[in-house]
Amino acid sequence: MHDDRCRKRQHPHGHHEPPGPPWMRHSRSAGEWFGPPWARGRRARRGDVRTALLAILAEQPMHGYDLIRELEQRSGGAWRPSPGSIYPTLQMLEDEDLVTAEEREGKRIYSITDAGRAELESRREHGGGVVPWEFGEAAEGFVSLREAVFQLGAAAMQVARAGSAEQVTRATDVLAEARKKLYTILSEA
Repeated sequence: MHDDRCRKRQHPHGHHEPPGPPWMRHSRSAGEWFGPPWARGRRARRGDVRTALLAILAEQPMHGYDLIRELEQRSGGAWRPSPGSIYPTLQMLEDEDLVTAEEREGKRIYSITDAGRAELESRREHGGGVVPWEFGEAAEGFVSLREAVFQLGAAAMQVARAGSAEQVTRATDVLAEARKKLYTILSEA
């Protein structure tokens, strides 16, 4: 008989984590990862989440799910915020009178207030208002790199499943060489 304990991993601090790879889980302390472990260069800090939500709501009112989808789309898929980070942030913004919420057709629609617009402008002026989609080419490059990694992984798995021992050894050598070349690229900067 399986229960939830079979599907949850015990975290070192005592709480349980949901199933799935660690990089798909919400970071309780500082926000969301911008992708899988090999792409962990930047995290969304709480200020980034606040600024991103205010920036989108400055354009038009939205409900929470649409905000989540919009953040993912604008970041080119590099940031997949969870409801567990978005809805509490929206509640904080509402408590601070930076956004308002009203029920429309059974959905809670959020709108920015004048105080929210002033906060957004202040964040942008003082440099604390970076939002994920403002990384421009970096976000597009991330998406291209991610796709190339997935394709490489699929090819490697196909060799592992269908290749001979000699082919697997050669494929392993190719992957090791690719890893070295990637680190060489990093060292050039």
